[in-house]
Amino acid sequence: MVGRDELPNAVALNSSLFNAARVIGPAVGGGVVALAGAGACFAINAVSFLAVLTALLMMRRSEFLPVERAAERPTLLRGTLEAFAYVRRTRTAWLALLVVVVVANLSFNFNVLLPVLAHSLGGGPAVFGIISACFGFGALTGALVSASRGRASWGFLVAGTAGFGAAQLVLAPLASVIGASALLYVTGLCFTTWTSNANSLLQLSAPDHLRGRVVGLYFFAFNGAGPLGGLMSGWLAQRGGTRLAFAVAGASALLVAGFAGWVVSGRTVQFPALRRSISDGRGGPSRTAPRAARSGTHRRIAKP
Repeated sequence: MVGRDELPNAVALNSSLFNAARVIGPAVGGGVVALAGAGACFAINAVSFLAVLTALLMMRRSEFLPVERAAERPTLLRGTLEAFAYVRRTRTAWLALLVVVVVANLSFNFNVLLPVLAHSLGGGPAVFGIISACFGFGALTGALVSASRGRASWGFLVAGTAGFGAAQLVLAPLASVIGASALLYVTGLCFTTWTSNANSLLQLSAPDHLRGRVVGLYFFAFNGAGPLGGLMSGWLAQRGGTRLAFAVAGASALLVAGFAGWVVSGRTVQFPALRRSISDGRGGPSRTAPRAARSGTHRRIAKP
């Protein structure tokens, strides 16, 4: 729907709208559950899909921006294999997907943990609504910060991932609603920071004819193993409460952030393409890249 130059802003705008609903939805939902029960929430949610369907039907294909497409439309199997081959040979793509897989499935299981946290804090639906809304408000803030920057960067992705993990480690031992709400705000802010930058970097680095498939891999990485991550979080919460579950989640995010930061720092010669992507998210040569990489000596490694 938008061009390459506006892509980071569009991704951040999408996150802003999504997380604005995270602020409003839990607050309203908690009140509806308390007054009318969970069934009313499901009924309202079902009706809300009419707005989504209407918006999709109103979109005009003639206003979409043209993209370069492959000469021959690939089959499902061949197209999937081409996407995996691209990720395998492109360091920017597989590192971003690695961060998404680890954090989304080991560290982002709030749908499982927040109800347990609300119960452990001595509250019911109202407390659940408050802490969920705080996370959503933080995520909305992070989306607005990302949109104001107007470009994707590996530095923000790594910093957001590290902050996401550190906030959960601090949150783990807390037993105060106010303290938990403040930490969940920080967690939400960092969450949108790393997700919007990972999404934008993947789309900017992918060629036009593969971008849709790369986005598909991103969402599969984000949601594909979610049920397994939820089971693990539930098991950890059963064994050691939310203290253990948030500690494991935070440590996982910090570890993968450390690895990604080590790779993009340029301390190892195996990943020159990632050093370039820190500056603009597009894979273009940076001013600090080695002369050999700029001149094309390492073209097989540096170019997707």
